[in-house]
Amino acid sequence: MRNLLVWVVMQDEGGRVLLGRRDGSAYGHGLWGLPGGGVERGEGLPEAAAREVWEEMGLTLDPAGLSLLGVRRYEVDGAQGTDFLFRAPDWAGQPQPLHKTSEVAWFALGDLPPDTLPWVAPLLDAHLRRGARLTEQLHDVHSARVIA
Repeated sequence: MRNLLVWVVMQDEGGRVLLGRRDGSAYGHGLWGLPGGGVERGEGLPEAAAREVWEEMGLTLDPAGLSLLGVRRYEVDGAQGTDFLFRAPDWAGQPQPLHKTSEVAWFALGDLPPDTLPWVAPLLDAHLRRGARLTEQLHDVHSARVIA
């Protein structure tokens, strides 16, 4: 199975990251994760990112205002794909749990909940803290290999 996914990193004034608890999703049900998901046919990457945040958390993003944080290639447990991580510098609205999200909360980078999707912490570390533009996760999502 090959996937093309987008994820959005939003940080508050204190640097905390907004996560949503996945609910009713085939992947990661009950776990905390970044807002995001699959890119639909004919849809641009920034537009997909903005749509996913709107559907999951009710926040309005300007696709043109998103910046590319990095790209991740993964191949784990029979699935492979490419993730595009975007950073949203601003948004309109208050985060609330909507489609396939049971709750939303802000977390410090060094204090993510233990029930966060296992690839989130290493990716945030690589892309936000270390400035990586391209990473790989092969066979293990608990670490991220920085390529560039």
